[in-house]
Amino acid sequence: MKILAANEHQLPESGVVELPNDADPLALDLSGITRIDLNFPKFTDGRAFSQARLLRQRRKFTGEIRATGDVLIDQLVQMARCGFDVAVLREGVDASDAQRQFERFHAFYQGDVSHPLPHFREAA
Repeated sequence: MKILAANEHQLPESGVVELPNDADPLALDLSGITRIDLNFPKFTDGRAFSQARLLRQRRKFTGEIRATGDVLIDQLVQMARCGFDVAVLREGVDASDAQRQFERFHAFYQGDVSHPLPHFREAA
């Protein structure tokens, strides 16, 4: 997962959609879309996790999915497992601290967007 500081985030250009939290990602017309920005208005609002997973698994969206808003370090691993490619950290969060989260967790028992089979079903 690519991690961006808040000041590195570019506003949407052509081919980029900012999808509101209450929008249905299954109803979105994906033609011509290269990036979808999903917003976390506050860290307790996790609807963007579900939107990302639906876009990846049901809609087979292969473009960039970017997490914006109140993105905290402890959410990054779960974001990557749900299908996010890029996370824009909220103001004041250190990107090097954020990157260390991925070094803390090496494997997962459950399947996810990148590795759909659970650990016990994978070939040894």
